[in-house]
Amino acid sequence: MLERVSLIDVDTLAAPLTIAFDYTRSLGPVLGRFMAGLRERRVLGARTSDGRVHVPPLEYDPVTHEPVTDLVEVSPTGTVVSWTWNARPVEGQPLDRPFGWALIRLDGADTPMLHAVDASELHTGMRVRIRWTPARQGHIRDIECFEPGESDMSGSTGGEPVEIMTTPIRLHYTHTTSTEEDRYLRALEQGRIIGQRCPACRKVYVPPRVCPADGVAPDEVVEVADRGMVTTFCVVNVPFAGQRLTPPYVVAQVLLDGADIPISHLILGVEAADVRMGMRVAAVWRDRSRWSTTPENIDHFEPSGEPDAPYESYAEHL
Repeated sequence: MLERVSLIDVDTLAAPLTIAFDYTRSLGPVLGRFMAGLRERRVLGARTSDGRVHVPPLEYDPVTHEPVTDLVEVSPTGTVVSWTWNARPVEGQPLDRPFGWALIRLDGADTPMLHAVDASELHTGMRVRIRWTPARQGHIRDIECFEPGESDMSGSTGGEPVEIMTTPIRLHYTHTTSTEEDRYLRALEQGRIIGQRCPACRKVYVPPRVCPADGVAPDEVVEVADRGMVTTFCVVNVPFAGQRLTPPYVVAQVLLDGADIPISHLILGVEAADVRMGMRVAAVWRDRSRWSTTPENIDHFEPSGEPDAPYESYAEHL
């Protein structure tokens, strides 16, 4: 829910938001063996045609462009080549206290790797060793960080290559509304849908926005209906994490009566196979006691029972 804040003496709405997804990638034969090595407390580098050992390993030789096949083990101890200090760590970084980011050349490698060093001070030439995470799973984060000192080569051998690596991505930010968005959200809290008219082309945009055709801000406020027609739609058949509904279901572009641009929303109350272009639909509002300044006040759209709209009425919105 968006809450009121004062921004430059203007009473508007703002809310903390988070964009989150789990980045998943397949590793292939080279990085799969590298990650499997980390799981066993071993560091593998790629030897290329010029004899250099690259850590982390390259998948393709930069000289011949051929796939790399020769992986060699290097030491978990190395030397700081260069560094910078991070006085204020943020969420998701390896340590929650001040630490250094450093380029570290492991013994036996010819190229440095970037990682965090847990130390009160750093200097070029400093000897550091890997601090392994207690529970390793075949991920770059199996290296918790580096720390001052030397290490032995006490790692396990063997183990199947890692095929998939997943890294959680999180972005936290505060969204502050524009004057137009603020007005739109406050209307939704009252059970109303409003748009604004472009002073040049006279089109009504819902939600209000700068006109994409004329590049000018809207002015006149226009109340539109909470019913309209489906212009285009897609049937969602693929399940994914965090999904609210069980596939198949329909997400459609709905052109509200009185608006000149459609909004995207769920179509429920009808079989996915029966949704069609031109279908007349009406908004289903959440219980009034749950209304707030959020687009989620409209739970979904469902068929209104009216005759389908003629093709000419939505042809320019395809």
